[in-house]
Amino acid sequence: MNYLSTRGHPGRKRFCEILLEGLAPDGGLYLPEQYPQIDTATLATWRKLSYAELAFEILSLYIDDIPPADLKAICAKTYTAEVFGTDEIVPLRELEDGVYLEALSNGPTLAFKDMAMQLLGNLFEYELARRGAELNILGATSGDTGSAAEYAMRGKKGVRVFMTSPDGRMSPFQQAQMFSLQDANIHNIAITGVFDDCQDIVKAVSNDLAFKRKYRIGTVNSINWARLLAQVVYYFAGYFQATAANDKPVSFTVPSGNFGNVCAGHVARMMGLPIHTLVVATNENDVLDEFFRTGVYRVRGAVDTHETSSPSMDISKASNFERFVFDLVGRDPAKLRKLFVDDLGLNGSFDLSADPAFAQAAARFGFRSGRSTHADRLATIRDTDKRFATLVDPHTADGLKAAREQLSPGVPMVVLETALPIKFAATLVEALGEEPARPKKFEGIEALPKRVVKLPADAEAVKAYIAEHCD
Repeated sequence: MNYLSTRGHPGRKRFCEILLEGLAPDGGLYLPEQYPQIDTATLATWRKLSYAELAFEILSLYIDDIPPADLKAICAKTYTAEVFGTDEIVPLRELEDGVYLEALSNGPTLAFKDMAMQLLGNLFEYELARRGAELNILGATSGDTGSAAEYAMRGKKGVRVFMTSPDGRMSPFQQAQMFSLQDANIHNIAITGVFDDCQDIVKAVSNDLAFKRKYRIGTVNSINWARLLAQVVYYFAGYFQATAANDKPVSFTVPSGNFGNVCAGHVARMMGLPIHTLVVATNENDVLDEFFRTGVYRVRGAVDTHETSSPSMDISKASNFERFVFDLVGRDPAKLRKLFVDDLGLNGSFDLSADPAFAQAAARFGFRSGRSTHADRLATIRDTDKRFATLVDPHTADGLKAAREQLSPGVPMVVLETALPIKFAATLVEALGEEPARPKKFEGIEALPKRVVKLPADAEAVKAYIAEHCD
């Protein structure tokens, strides 16, 4: 399996090369040259597998430069009941007639990011040991990626983590999860700005090829194909739990800011998983919803990025969106470069409303979208608690609201849970008047000593910090 850049770089790379690299040399994102195709006989075989076994089968289609026995051992080590709380790993429950919640938040940091990050940590450690190399991971987080990455990488040999986050824009619980870690290989950097500033810094550093090579910079954001690939697995696992046979379609609703989680669903659908609809659920930062409604993709600056009660989705520049648009425009790198380098770079937007390809976003690729507000979130949290005795976090509430607007008769709708409610306690208190239950291991976490440095929204300042702590 070879991987190409969305922006047309002529080079082709194997999985373990792009695992450690992040962005392609031309600033594009890596995708496989083609998506492996799954038939109904294979689906029938996979239906009987454990989650770790399923992960191995799917990953094996994309990873041919790790010996199968080693890859199987990595999957078995990653997806255990001890780490994720249940044998199912991602248990599904029917909330109401035809609407399901897929639990993705039972990992170490109580968020869906653990599903991929735990695997990524083990893959990094394996490949670095095989090469006798080190890696400095530079990441950006709006809340959950950071803690998931740090908990997955803490203590890992040959790995340092430099995690940027928007200063003051995460929940107190999210900040405490990250900043309370005292491991020497973990570095938290609070950036004066919004998440998009952090993401821009990661891309700027990754595009400085000399610095990237000298300091061996890698990424854990969903621009890293390995992380997105790991997320493909739980779409198959959710499908198998929601159906009894492989002749029935299923829809998924995905709370989304950076388009990574739902892009994994796009990949699963392209492989042949019978997904009817992929619903992109946004909050007031509705760049993605606007695109799927109008064909116009218009990024916002920091001033126009709202600070909301579903903060992990306070993103106005969805970096993974480029992967989907590459498929949407027929995998034409010249057309992709015009949209993302010329139009977006110069004008801050591009317009596909008059392009025949835009109609395919829904007709061929199954995408729909929805938008939620703070009032919607509170109403959904209250309703879900009252009718089903179930607490959901604000992002999952955004998902439920959008899901109910896109139901199709006879097609199960699976909403991907984003995080446990305790991570956003203030909103739950506002909605219900009481704080959700807190796992014992996180009691008093906000009072622990913090280890974090504040820096301006400047790539050069971050590069200087990395260089200082790598020498």
